[in-house]
Amino acid sequence: MNPPNSAGSQGGQPQGPHPLSEAAKASEAKTHLLFRSFIVAVLGSFFVYQLDINYLWLSALLTAAAIVLGIMVLVRYAKFKESKFVLFGTISGLVVLAVQVLLLLSSALFFNQVRDYQQCSRQALTQQAASMCQTQLEKSLPQFR
Repeated sequence: MNPPNSAGSQGGQPQGPHPLSEAAKASEAKTHLLFRSFIVAVLGSFFVYQLDINYLWLSALLTAAAIVLGIMVLVRYAKFKESKFVLFGTISGLVVLAVQVLLLLSSALFFNQVRDYQQCSRQALTQQAASMCQTQLEKSLPQFR
């Protein structure tokens, strides 16, 4: 009979998950780097969109880059099954990007109206002036009935 080992291991070998090989560690590191780049691109696209309508092109570029990075991360997940957190984060980011694409398309479609509204609202010092800007925007957009 073997005496109990206080370290919880047999023969000096730790029990539990097998240690990752160097190739697996490198693959996981690359997936995490792609995931972090994806998150930065998603957040960058969203925050650049908030700045000014004149930066719409930069937001669209960051959105396209984020979509490509997101697809790359999903492919790596399907191939290597590395982290559920990465999968959840990537799917969540792609949902945000779908909304971002709709925002970008609508802003591009009504570029002049949105630009005029932004300029008006920056100069509005009172709530009444801000509501006049919003009314002006509503009047400049096409009416769908």
